[in-house]
Amino acid sequence: MTEPQSRLSKINIVLLAFILALGIFLRIPPQAFSPGEPLHALAGLHPQPAFTQVGFDEGLYRQYVNALIKDGVISYPDMVEGYIDVQNKAPNAILPPLRFLYIFAAYVWHCVFGCEALEALRYVAAFFSVLTLSLAMLFTARLRGPTWALGIGGLMAFAPTQIHMSQHALIDGVFTFWALLSLWLLWENLRAPHDWKWLVAYAVALALLVITKENSFFVGIALLALLLADRFLQFGTVTRGLLLVTVAGPLLGVVILVCLAGGLGNLVTSYQLLVSKASQTPYAILTGDGPWYRYLVDLLLVSPVILILALGIIFRLNRTLKPELYMSIFIAASYLVMCNVKYGMNLRYANMWDMPLRFLALSTLLAMVAPLRRYRNVVLGVAVALICATWASATSFPAFASATAARAPRICAADTRRCAVRRSSSALVPAARCSSSAARRISTSER
Repeated sequence: MTEPQSRLSKINIVLLAFILALGIFLRIPPQAFSPGEPLHALAGLHPQPAFTQVGFDEGLYRQYVNALIKDGVISYPDMVEGYIDVQNKAPNAILPPLRFLYIFAAYVWHCVFGCEALEALRYVAAFFSVLTLSLAMLFTARLRGPTWALGIGGLMAFAPTQIHMSQHALIDGVFTFWALLSLWLLWENLRAPHDWKWLVAYAVALALLVITKENSFFVGIALLALLLADRFLQFGTVTRGLLLVTVAGPLLGVVILVCLAGGLGNLVTSYQLLVSKASQTPYAILTGDGPWYRYLVDLLLVSPVILILALGIIFRLNRTLKPELYMSIFIAASYLVMCNVKYGMNLRYANMWDMPLRFLALSTLLAMVAPLRRYRNVVLGVAVALICATWASATSFPAFASATAARAPRICAADTRRCAVRRSSSALVPAARCSSSAARRISTSER
């Protein structure tokens, strides 16, 4: 290695560390900057959420964690049965306790650090947001090298949707990490066939993806689409072992959920109840509806420069740009499924597209500055810095849908505090009538 290469490598390491440190700072939960806390002096530099109450979904997750704290993991089947009992009688859908990994991670965080359930949930969400940032840089470095990793690291560090999910006790940021990890490990398995270490890691990632969120099928469909596209685009080599693991990994996750739910019947019943009543919930109808291009509109509002640059890749795609094709197919396949879920659209669910979109956007930026040759790296760095600086003022954006969605959390938060809880066996399950009353108030406010 020559002296300039060694120096460049050291500079890259320092810059990557700086970007990671900056991303971690932006993702520290807001309560760490409250008056009396050690970081309060830095509160002016930290993005504070516009919505500071407890959301309805956050209240549900808190109750599930409190049930684990009180009765232990062994009581999980009782919690699921309690959910089935309440959901059967409720006219509207409520979140099931099948999102085990997030709930259990918050329980472990509580046991280690002794914090309250809601605080533990928020710290877990922030922690996984940091993991997603780190993974995005690692994934990009494997695809295109450390220089690209610097660009993606900067863009992801200031991504409004990523920072938003780190500020609230919601599962979508946690799910994003496992989805991105599965996407990366599939790439590694395609590039290094017959390597059992990558296969095992891929299987574990898929299993953890399922036990994080039970309805993760749209990620599976996108991964299958990539395997099918490999026949024509030749990302790598598809082996029988890879196909087997792509099916066996999610099945392992389902088996774990069956054990946690107390049997296959409980798991199936819980999922059927959620799906059947979700489309009848006024809250979902008011906030989750829209045309097929709703996600494009939402992304254009939140990250306009990124979306426009990412869409620009359409005019440059060819067989030589395999990483860009890989990211594009993943977004397109999952988008096709997600935009067709009736009353089930929310920009939170699109969190897993943040890294792929920024990868495509960076590729377009590099193509634009390529003619500059000698100064292209400088111009590229300035462009990325300007985009990040623009986003810095948007990280407290309170909602990612419509005015209805912006008002809905405030109504639900107030309703959550009035929710009664019912005891079923040893598990606490939220009374579902809260969801109904909240939805009625949302409807009234809209009129």
